[in-house]
Amino acid sequence: MRMRRWNVVLAALALSASACASASREPEVPAGPDVAAAQAELAEAVAAGSEDVVSGAIVVDFKDGTTQAEFDAWEAQWGLDLEFNSQEGPQTGVTLAVGVDDVEDVLERIRQHPAVESAEPLLQVRSSYTPNDPQYEAQWNLRMIDMPHAWDGNRGKGVVVAVIDTGIAYEDHGDFKQVPDLKGVSFVKGYDFVNDDEHANDDHGHGTHVAGTIAQATNNGVGVAGVAFDATLMPIKVLNHFGSGTSADIADAIRFAADHDAKVINMSLGGGMYSQVMASAVEYARKKGVTVVAAAGNTGRGKVEFPAAYPGAVAVGAVGPDGTRSPYSSYGKELDIAAPGGDKRQGDSGGILQNTIDPRDPSRSIYAWYQGTSMAAPHVAAVAAMLYGAGAKGPDEVEQALYAGAKAQGDQAWSEQYGHGVLNANASLQAFTGGTPHWQPLAWGAALLALVLLTLRGRERPGFLNVLFRPAFLVPLVLSTVGFFFLRTWFTGASGAAGDVVNVASLPIPDWQRIIFGRGTVNPLFYSALIPLVLSLPAITWRGFRPAVGGLALGFAGFLAYAAWAGAPALAWMPFTFLAKPWLGFNTVVCLVIARAMLKREDA
Repeated sequence: MRMRRWNVVLAALALSASACASASREPEVPAGPDVAAAQAELAEAVAAGSEDVVSGAIVVDFKDGTTQAEFDAWEAQWGLDLEFNSQEGPQTGVTLAVGVDDVEDVLERIRQHPAVESAEPLLQVRSSYTPNDPQYEAQWNLRMIDMPHAWDGNRGKGVVVAVIDTGIAYEDHGDFKQVPDLKGVSFVKGYDFVNDDEHANDDHGHGTHVAGTIAQATNNGVGVAGVAFDATLMPIKVLNHFGSGTSADIADAIRFAADHDAKVINMSLGGGMYSQVMASAVEYARKKGVTVVAAAGNTGRGKVEFPAAYPGAVAVGAVGPDGTRSPYSSYGKELDIAAPGGDKRQGDSGGILQNTIDPRDPSRSIYAWYQGTSMAAPHVAAVAAMLYGAGAKGPDEVEQALYAGAKAQGDQAWSEQYGHGVLNANASLQAFTGGTPHWQPLAWGAALLALVLLTLRGRERPGFLNVLFRPAFLVPLVLSTVGFFFLRTWFTGASGAAGDVVNVASLPIPDWQRIIFGRGTVNPLFYSALIPLVLSLPAITWRGFRPAVGGLALGFAGFLAYAAWAGAPALAWMPFTFLAKPWLGFNTVVCLVIARAMLKREDA
């Protein structure tokens, strides 16, 4: 009997030791999310009006078994109207309230109630489109520009993108064969300017690779994905089998694309010499409402090549998988934006993967890793197509959204290395406002008007209502801060001279330089006090002109102050980028001095 008791004790000790040993060998459980940090981030998102949060809506999770009659009785003290989220509500306790004015204040009170398990803002969750192309995982470039989220918006459906290059392997014609991963892609008739016929087939491989980045067939279970895969491609061949062509062919090709309904032109080509013929063609295309995208060049030097450097073109530099400028990428004052172009110093997988042809045998399809600003440009062209698909009405709106969504490097809004930053497709689509104005400059102008009026002594100060509602003052103030933005809606189909007037008047006066210079960088003479200063000279003797100059000067002050506060634009011709904010600040003060002088009552 005693022996059996000892056996039981020994067995228990052995089991205990075994359990201790097992516990010591158990892998560490990964730490969960930092809840406090996540809640703080959520509170900041609510305050900032993030798109991830449904404005004025909350979700309250009551303890299981809480009835509607019970929380109806608590609603009065909370100041809201709660309803079960769905038919599962009586079991889950999940309720919703909308139209909540002060979300954080209401949540703070609700969370203290013993029947509430949790209460938080209602979040907006979106799907992330993941194509089934087997080699999609190798396309780091698409994830870098946030395509999985961007695809949930639109994919460029119906927008024609002209690829001016070595042609595209888009059809079976003679010895030429369509590459498998372009089957199902939409094409319109293009042209072969090298051989002067209508079959712009690729005998090099470069153009097909570029076209694949723009609109490779996607979610077809084959190969790789493209960016704007619902867009329509226009194949235009200007480069021969050796990858070279002439300025005459390229100029004709640009005009051909613009005249045949292309909304975007991609030119992954370049050279070091200026051509007035090509510059005029780019200007022609832009005036017809076409966004022209071009590769900055692969010299690795501080000079953007043509045609990217022409006014009216979007110059694109390249970054590698780590997001830094690729060593071969040209840069300089004409650079507008950067995009994934690849960096194969660490191996082929650092390049851009697309389906193209074997240069030695155009009928043979291959998947190849290329690198270059040639590979970066089509990313931008494709996102431009998506912006047109979202409703953009011209190059100005497209470029504004591209640059607003780009991820700036460091604290610089623009730099010679990256332009406005690295392309982010989703952020650019979110930044696109469909032509609605940015009201912040007008708000800054109103605040500065109050400051000016307060600095004037009582007898020198004009009447507040006389100032605010006097058309001679108000119209210049609006024109210089938000522009007559509604004109684009009223005159959507305007073209020619009328269209030019609408485009100019719908922009704030400081941004009229976009129409004149056609570049992403900003002319500092427009972003200055120069225009109000010049117009103030005749107002010294012509008193009736003073309210208009006062409104204009205050509008400029609000516009420039907001530009400085928001991060400063890329001011052209500045020797150092850090001078942008001081320049804007100084000119804001000059505009305020002018406005004060114009509004001061001299008959006091």
